[in-house]
Amino acid sequence: MDRSALITGGTGGLGTAVVERFLTDGWRVVVPWVAEKELQRLPEREGLELVRADLFDLQSVAEAVALAAGEERAPLRAMVNLVGGFSAPGRVHETPIEEFETQFRLNLRPAYLCAQACVPHLIDAGGGSVVCVSTRAAVRPFAGAAGYIASKRAVIAFVEALAVEYRDEGVRANAVLPSVIDTPGNRASQPDADTSKWVPPAEIAAVIAFLCSDDAAPTSGASVPVYGRA
Repeated sequence: MDRSALITGGTGGLGTAVVERFLTDGWRVVVPWVAEKELQRLPEREGLELVRADLFDLQSVAEAVALAAGEERAPLRAMVNLVGGFSAPGRVHETPIEEFETQFRLNLRPAYLCAQACVPHLIDAGGGSVVCVSTRAAVRPFAGAAGYIASKRAVIAFVEALAVEYRDEGVRANAVLPSVIDTPGNRASQPDADTSKWVPPAEIAAVIAFLCSDDAAPTSGASVPVYGRA
């Protein structure tokens, strides 16, 4: 292992697949966690380090990033942010402003704090990659989820800003835009859905791994669709 990645949301339905792919590709992977139950989803494995962290708190993020960047033989070269939230409470006139603002906090604050803390280490390592998860709905909206859709569109804008700001230091930033991911949580919440067209997490993980690899060196500021057939 000659490089490290910080993967937030790494205990989630998509996150476990991303962690597995990065470990398989030879990365040292640091995954923040909050609740004890999350640890059951990531069994111990060589190259995997878990750290308890509140990704909405500046100091807690700083400590998690310090761990991720603390291995001299494996400098921090990637930050993947999978943390976020979803809410579809109704149309705009039916949705309190507090609900709208909550989506921005959930979908942007961890991404911003983690990128802010990671970027200096990526620069020191000679370059690296930031990948954030947005959604297809950010470019193909549906009714009833204005806060979610607007905040995920803001994730794209944030990624584009990162790409411009750190281009000359070799730091790339890209977003992936899933549709419906075939996770246990989505199956539980939509028991009658046709899952045959849902996208397996491992396939999205492969795209994220590519974006963090040297093979994706020319790619920055992109919003990559990972819709599959869904």
